[in-house]
Amino acid sequence: MQAENKTPKHWISIRIKPEEYSTIYNHFKATTCNKLSQYVRKVLLQKPVVVNYRNQSADEILSALNALKKELSSVGNNFNQLVHRLHTLDNISEIKAWAAHTESMRQNLLDKTEEIRVVMNKIYEQWSHK
Repeated sequence: MQAENKTPKHWISIRIKPEEYSTIYNHFKATTCNKLSQYVRKVLLQKPVVVNYRNQSADEILSALNALKKELSSVGNNFNQLVHRLHTLDNISEIKAWAAHTESMRQNLLDKTEEIRVVMNKIYEQWSHK
């Protein structure tokens, strides 16, 4: 027995107005379909289409977490660069100057860590009440 070829062989081409395309595309973006052709095929064949419903509070939390992740990544990158610089220093006077210079970076790291802690506590409180 030969394996059935699942690749579609026939084309259906239609012309639509830009506003119609925009409407169809917006409907498609609200679904779990990966491709517009997949969405259109399901609609034309009257198959079920799974629609995503957005949770506004979850979107806000994810946005806040993403911003914190970027900030923390930036701070971590700066810290790694500073530690690398520390390993290249030769004498005690350079190390003392480096330590004085990096005090503001250390304070920035502590501030960002505290900010993350506060936001994480807010997220925990918001989600633990539901």
